[in-house]
Amino acid sequence: MTATRTLVVWCPDWPVTAAGIDAETPAAVVFANRVVACSAGARGEGVKRGLRRCEAQGRCPELVIIEHDPGRDARAFEPVVAAVESLTPRVEIVRPGLCALATRGPSRYFGGDHALARLMADTVAMAPTPIVLAPDSGAITPESGARTEVRSGKGAFPSQVGIADGLFAAELAARQSLVVPAGESPQFLAPFPIDALDRPELADLLQRLGIRTLGAFAALPATDVLARFGPEGADAHRLARGRDERMVAGRQPPPDLSVSLELDPPAERVDTAAFAAKQLAHELHEQ
Repeated sequence: MTATRTLVVWCPDWPVTAAGIDAETPAAVVFANRVVACSAGARGEGVKRGLRRCEAQGRCPELVIIEHDPGRDARAFEPVVAAVESLTPRVEIVRPGLCALATRGPSRYFGGDHALARLMADTVAMAPTPIVLAPDSGAITPESGARTEVRSGKGAFPSQVGIADGLFAAELAARQSLVVPAGESPQFLAPFPIDALDRPELADLLQRLGIRTLGAFAALPATDVLARFGPEGADAHRLARGRDERMVAGRQPPPDLSVSLELDPPAERVDTAAFAAKQLAHELHEQ
């Protein structure tokens, strides 16, 4: 089965962006006392995913700690998805901060993969973005412990677009803002470290066997991989070979639940306005 030509929009460090923290501010999102995401500013101070909260604060005393909030991440990402859907429907939210779509129709309509990627990047850059406005968001500064409320503002934020054969390769392409030519995903994937599979136990085992890149893993016979590593290993092997069989599961855009009524002349009595509101409510219910 040929991998589906796929476009990915990737927003780096999305849990930090969703909390309204800019990339330069040292900040970390924490869940179960461990760092699950951090800003570029925090990485510059030695903070990384997986660190315990106390160790992260030891490396960066001015670190802003943000409690993990999946709901906030999802809500903040909706304007990005809406921007993507303004160009093409059937967009899959892989996770907040990452969405994907099959490119066959859109690429043909917009003049090819490169044109689509450029247009998508420009469109997403104009999506409303989270900004800090007032107290109560979950961001805790080391100085005061104050919280901040996050809402949406207009302006560009970090996002990258990639296109390749299959979702796995397209996500890695997005991290480099690349359009990988059709049929060349195996060559593109080959130099990546085995950790790119995001399967820690399998990656650890493969590294102990001396297999350190996706290319080295892909070179193994498929039957041997299945016998040694089971179905999970076989699935990872297909990804490493650029044979990602997963289809993009685009969501159906929500229906437009809106009704309107023009009053001419304008209503001057409460009972007239109430009757109109009742009529609109009935129409909305019928939808």
